[in-house]
Amino acid sequence: MAPRVETPTLTHATFEDLVREILVRLGEDPQREGLVQTPKRVQKAFEFLTRGYDQDPEVMLKKALFTVTYDEMVIVKDVEMFSLCEHHMLPFFGKVHVAYIPNGKVIGLSKIPRLIEIFSRRLQIQERLTTQIAESIQKVIQPQGVGVVIEARHLCMMMRGVEKQHSAAVTSSMLGCFRDEQETRTEFLSLIRQRPNGI
Repeated sequence: MAPRVETPTLTHATFEDLVREILVRLGEDPQREGLVQTPKRVQKAFEFLTRGYDQDPEVMLKKALFTVTYDEMVIVKDVEMFSLCEHHMLPFFGKVHVAYIPNGKVIGLSKIPRLIEIFSRRLQIQERLTTQIAESIQKVIQPQGVGVVIEARHLCMMMRGVEKQHSAAVTSSMLGCFRDEQETRTEFLSLIRQRPNGI
């Protein structure tokens, strides 16, 4: 688990005090009716949006390991993801697709979205998020291979900077047979492109 970093440069100001200072620096009045509760709300929001720092992905995955003889591809696709870009602390969001080929062990299907949630609820970049999901699955269940693809839109590109509203970033991490075998990788990418049929 990656603990929250405590640095000696932290001031004695509370989180709420810091938000009030931001409001003042933006030219606002923190005592205005609509803003009086904003520091408290912002603190609660950030605690929620970064709660992944206090959770251990390996411990979570190990609680749902099952021995099987199944050795075909397992795919969980279109998992909704919301995270905060570490460069601007603005949201990015999209879909995550995860596949692995078991090697004697599987994890409960609900744990894959849970794993995505743990890593996405930290300050992130999409590339690292993709890699962390794949490497955690590889480390805990040691499958024949893992594939992860993330398609996401970034508000730091949509609301500011280049202001491109319809751009999306796609990242992938392929380990084991997904990296080494073109056929396996092609099958995964083909399956995640298929739209659900009334599911």
